[in-house]
Amino acid sequence: MAEGLRVVAPGVASTLQDAGRQGYLRYGISGSGAMDPDLLALANALVGNPLDTAVIEMAMVGPTLVCEAESCRIALVGAPFGMSLNGRILDLFTAHDLRRGDRLILGAPRQGLRAFLAVAGGFAVAPMLASVSTHSRTRLGGLDGNPLAAGDLLPLGAPKSSDRPLTLPPLHRPRLGGPIRVVLGPQADSFTEEGLRTFLSVPYTLTARADRMGCHLDGPPIAHADGFNIVSDGIVNGSIQVPGHGRPLILLADRHTTGGYPKIATVISADLGRLSQVRPGETIVFEAVTVEEAQSLARGARHTLAARRAALVPAGGAELDSAFLLSCNLIGGVISASTLEPAA
Repeated sequence: MAEGLRVVAPGVASTLQDAGRQGYLRYGISGSGAMDPDLLALANALVGNPLDTAVIEMAMVGPTLVCEAESCRIALVGAPFGMSLNGRILDLFTAHDLRRGDRLILGAPRQGLRAFLAVAGGFAVAPMLASVSTHSRTRLGGLDGNPLAAGDLLPLGAPKSSDRPLTLPPLHRPRLGGPIRVVLGPQADSFTEEGLRTFLSVPYTLTARADRMGCHLDGPPIAHADGFNIVSDGIVNGSIQVPGHGRPLILLADRHTTGGYPKIATVISADLGRLSQVRPGETIVFEAVTVEEAQSLARGARHTLAARRAALVPAGGAELDSAFLLSCNLIGGVISASTLEPAA
């Protein structure tokens, strides 16, 4: 009999996601993958997996799962979803062991939008085009290309031998919020100076039209300089298009691969994870940075992830703040002060 995690209730938009399909955009196939690659890696590090192993990505309300295996180790990271095991409240950013018959309930977050559940050994699901990531619109990946549904069984892979469960001390856990930094272009010249000032000075509200493909924003219209159509060209994760109505549209992990609206800016890779935690009804403020600054911030994000992995300690152990700071120095990263601030 197959063993795994049984889905009792799927929650909202719960899908299997890994690091995505690399190299297929040229064929019109979306890359998909986790909306926050750093949280994907951190969840996997907590359970001893390769950092790109598939996890359950959830939004707004998480699934309810029953363990139908002798045992399995799980870890949830991201927005502060309520998590309980057989009625006992569990901590996020900490690995926990489940036994056969255990019931894991993942509720709703107090703030933020998304979280990622990793299982030691990953899920024994066949990849499609070198990825397990679910792209629901084209029925690629996951379980028959679909989000999780009640009754699904998620078969478990073979975990590596493990010691005591790990935890990331609260001081080092990621924080939510802050401006979304962008590099202007590639078609910034398609907008008036006033339009660019509007884009960078006015808060925009995330509408209910928001999912893994993209999110529509509401706010003052951005003035085009000479029409709103261009020859279709490539779309990257974080491209911000401005259609004829003048309001921004941010394309995300499940985006189409080309588009014909001018792109006023591109969200930097270091801020895509924070963007994925914005809820409908909340506002976004854009801040322009140079390409060189964006590259430096990307390097800083990689260093921060490495430092957080180095800060993992056995659950119940003391926080190793000095070891964390030392690891930042050892890996040669420049960590900003905001990275080291305590979690809210």
